[in-house]
Amino acid sequence: MKIRLITGMLWILLGIQWVGAGELLTPLDLWEDYNPDKGDFKEVIVSQTTRDGIYYRDSYISAYVLGEDVRVYCKYAVKADAKNAPGLLNVHGWMATANIDQDYVNDGWAEMSFDYCGEKAGREHYTRYPVNMDHGRMEGKVIHSRMPDGKDITYPKQTSHYLWFAIQRRVLSYLLAQKEIDKTRIGAKGYSYGGTLMWNLGMDPRVKAIVAFFGIGWIEYYRNHSVWMYNVPYHEPPMTAGEKLFLATVESQAHAPYITAATLWLNGSNDHHGGHERGEQTFKMFKSGVPWSFAIQARGHHNTEKLGDDCKLWLEKYVLGKDIFWPDRPQSEIILDKDGVPELHVTPASPDQITELQMYYALKTPNNIARSWRDAAAVRQGNTWVAKLSVLNVNDYVFGYANIRYAANIVISSDFNAAIPSKLGNAIATDKPSNDLSEAGVGMWSDVAAVEGVGGVKGFRSLNKYNGTTSEQFSDPQWKAPKNARLSFKFYCTEPQKLTLVADNWYETELVITASDQWQQRVLPADALLHRDSKRPMEDWSNTASVQIKPKPGADITKVLFAEFKWIE
Repeated sequence: MKIRLITGMLWILLGIQWVGAGELLTPLDLWEDYNPDKGDFKEVIVSQTTRDGIYYRDSYISAYVLGEDVRVYCKYAVKADAKNAPGLLNVHGWMATANIDQDYVNDGWAEMSFDYCGEKAGREHYTRYPVNMDHGRMEGKVIHSRMPDGKDITYPKQTSHYLWFAIQRRVLSYLLAQKEIDKTRIGAKGYSYGGTLMWNLGMDPRVKAIVAFFGIGWIEYYRNHSVWMYNVPYHEPPMTAGEKLFLATVESQAHAPYITAATLWLNGSNDHHGGHERGEQTFKMFKSGVPWSFAIQARGHHNTEKLGDDCKLWLEKYVLGKDIFWPDRPQSEIILDKDGVPELHVTPASPDQITELQMYYALKTPNNIARSWRDAAAVRQGNTWVAKLSVLNVNDYVFGYANIRYAANIVISSDFNAAIPSKLGNAIATDKPSNDLSEAGVGMWSDVAAVEGVGGVKGFRSLNKYNGTTSEQFSDPQWKAPKNARLSFKFYCTEPQKLTLVADNWYETELVITASDQWQQRVLPADALLHRDSKRPMEDWSNTASVQIKPKPGADITKVLFAEFKWIE
């Protein structure tokens, strides 16, 4: 193996992508020569204090990467009297910074976090990258499969990911060096891009368990070129040499066969990190005997608040060694009933410990980010739950999965299921197009509560005063806008507010909400929405996949009621 690495470096010096014996490097090859314990930390304490029995310390340490000294900004917190405390590495997301999850410290964990974002305006403390490693800075020229000049990478150590992975492992060594730590009980959790970093850390034998929020890979090439699993027809464009190298050694899923830590993935079905169904494929590459599980929040974007206490319980089970029940994987499939109607069948493990089982299904849309998930009424038949899936076209895909909540407030998801009904047998369609967007109820909008306003009109109120509410219902074939239709809806508010309605993240229009004691109506043609950059009007509502209604600065969207969304032809 050493010979392979040396040979590979010679190829790099020649400017050629190295392929040893016809194969690309593996993640194990890549990290064989890195020792995160090597070298003095050169610790410089910025601040330290004890408050309410908790010791807090901010410091800088040295991480030695590719012959350079990276000064890494770290935060540490632990109970002042702790001995043999379990250790937790908490990794932030894109453009965020080091932060301590106080709940874990209060529970007795010794927790460390670190910055890998690098210099950013307004921040006093951050990780300081050498000039020739500016690609580690998130506002710098981040390197994935291509160099800043557009050429393919020729070695994975050229990537920003390698730098972030190396820093992460060095900080883990720093955490293990703390006097309060029990080195045999170490866990880690990463949020968003921190979730992406978790998969590399899962290979580190010092870590017992990891929890990855959102980040799971499948972005380079797959998301970037819209290579969705259920594209019709399915097509994979040629990969560049840089993409092949990145996917083989650096992208999250490449680490799966070498992971030794118990791994939990928590995600939103519509999150932009890698994809719902692609992400599940990662676990098929795990070694036998390595525990893993996942839960996907339906209609979730960058949020997982409906997934119970999964993260906490997973870490307590596999790091602390607590005797916590965790259910086995459920079985699921889509079949046709005797009349030809598609059904989702889910047979969970330990059915008598289930407190709730919710099924979801979606039609046609291959891009998980734009997919519109419907609730499906599940009926228990013995130890199997069954739900009818109404489809509009038996020759289009129907997707389905279930979230299963157990008594300990553990939520796990069934596998992602996909089928073209006509290929299952003599299928029938029981859905029909509708212009009434409100007939699906408020469940299609995020962060809302059902309300009944003046005159008994049923609608909803946004509960998120910062980001408002979003719906992917507009991508569902049943409610797709007819050509040249206008969007009509009602609103009610007794105080004037200014909001913004955004279609597909780019086209927007201002909604001036005037005060009234009665419901008011707004009708929007497509060309009322302008592209944020080019100012071109939107061509037609029929191409819209998602709509967001959010507040402008100073407005309070929670005071506005919405109702009766529909298409007017």
